[in-house]
Amino acid sequence: MWEQINEVLVKQVRQKAGRKEQPSAAVIDSQSVKTSEGGEERGVDVHKQTPGRKRHLIVDVLGLVLLVVVHSASIQDGAGGLLTLQKLFERIKHSLYNRYCRLKLIWADGAYASIVEKVHKQFGWVLEIVKRSDDVKGFKVLPHRWVVERTFGWLGRYRRLARDYEHTTSSSESMVYIASIRRMLKIVAT
Repeated sequence: MWEQINEVLVKQVRQKAGRKEQPSAAVIDSQSVKTSEGGEERGVDVHKQTPGRKRHLIVDVLGLVLLVVVHSASIQDGAGGLLTLQKLFERIKHSLYNRYCRLKLIWADGAYASIVEKVHKQFGWVLEIVKRSDDVKGFKVLPHRWVVERTFGWLGRYRRLARDYEHTTSSSESMVYIASIRRMLKIVAT
């Protein structure tokens, strides 16, 4: 139910912003979050040394949440990204030969480089890797990828999302959708 409400509001916010209902480009990334004791699908993200779960988000260029998938933090970004993109494919495209799906391009970071060919072959989307420049030291805003990072920042304002308190991954996904819905309702109301 929360996914459906989120989907309707995404269309309304995009129209209000002067864009078409369906996005033509998106950004995918993951966020590792610590979990409280117990619950299903807990693991350790070996790169960040974070025990808990991983949230995979796909957002449009406005930063609106299109899809969230929560799973164990021990699943690598490439494998988790493929699962997330499979779910998005089933929701909006349904067939590799669907010409009416506007989504053509998805930006990602280097952790998804291993699945570029699979994504193109299985789903017909171009997965473009946005790489970090080696010659720049310190923080630098990366083109397109900052959108999903900003969305993670917006979601981090909600107490229930600062840490994963949920027992199941489905209720954890619901909390992300609820936070997204709340934000979009504010936009639609103004």
